[in-house]
Amino acid sequence: MYDHLNTNPMILSLFLALVMACSPGERSEERTDVEANKTEQFSGKTEKATFAGGCFWCVEAPFEEVDGVISVLSGYAGGKEKNPTYGEVSGGRTSHRESVQITFDPEVISYSELVDIFWQTFDPTDVGGSFYDRGSQYESAIFYHDTEQKKVAEESKKRLDQSGKFDKPVATPIIKYTNFYEAEDYHQDYYKKNPADYYSYRRGSGRDAFIKKYWPELSAEKYPAKSKKELKETLTPLQYEVTMEDETEYAFQNEYNGNKEDGIYVCIVSGAPLFSSKDKYESGSGWPSFTKPIDARIIDKPVDKSLGMTRVEVRSKLGNSHVGHVFYDGPEPTQLRYCMNSAAMKFIPKSEMESAGYGDYIWLVD
Repeated sequence: MYDHLNTNPMILSLFLALVMACSPGERSEERTDVEANKTEQFSGKTEKATFAGGCFWCVEAPFEEVDGVISVLSGYAGGKEKNPTYGEVSGGRTSHRESVQITFDPEVISYSELVDIFWQTFDPTDVGGSFYDRGSQYESAIFYHDTEQKKVAEESKKRLDQSGKFDKPVATPIIKYTNFYEAEDYHQDYYKKNPADYYSYRRGSGRDAFIKKYWPELSAEKYPAKSKKELKETLTPLQYEVTMEDETEYAFQNEYNGNKEDGIYVCIVSGAPLFSSKDKYESGSGWPSFTKPIDARIIDKPVDKSLGMTRVEVRSKLGNSHVGHVFYDGPEPTQLRYCMNSAAMKFIPKSEMESAGYGDYIWLVD
């Protein structure tokens, strides 16, 4: 898109310096290989998150395909007994909870994003078990690994509780991590090994019905992407170039960089909700910047090796469209800067969210 540039040398120099931060340029062939391997590490850094939400099969699966997640293991956590077995834990003969442990790359996805996903996998108001699995071994918990994780978890829980989303208070305790024992091999990736049993259990236990009742649908059926032919007719030339051809708009000269109004930013291609104004901040980059997305499960983050650098691209999964890049130079608590193109998004003011069909997300803006 360099033909859009002002030819003033100083402006051109400034733009080229900034474009090295956010523009994907031409995609390299190497990127295709990385896309095929979702578990490849980007930075070499790893952190762990440990959650309990009842049946570990059902908590493991939602994290498996999230970019930035390196591995997800089902297991047993928080108890005193060493090397517990499934029979002992499920039978209530230990003090462990069925849990999952996630290893993730903090330069690609934050702990805060994982906590946001976790809340949507179970009933956090349930005391004494989870759905029709009863007993302390099926009670939920967030096991924090350090003081920062504890702070993030406590603030997230408080915000969720105050949202009024549920009929009862959020009961999930936040507990200091002590141990985790990997479950037997046949429990790992159970949703892949025994899909019929897995989905039958989810339906029969009431888990799916609960999630459907309390959390908005995020699917290709609800937010379908248009064909490139349709997009050429409905998008502006710049919007099309950014989303479909991976171009980058002007720094400081775009629609949303200075926007301070409350609301959400949705994918210009599919309409899927991407970012909340609550997580927007002034980064000084010249592009709208956010600390995290609304739901990392509808964000793709392939590695981009263009322009002689290795970076993480941000794409709308449902729109199959380029939105920007994410960098590990943002503020606490995520330390991530989602550097986005205004042209890849549409802003929905808070006052219009209900009528536009985004009422379920108002609590994320408040």
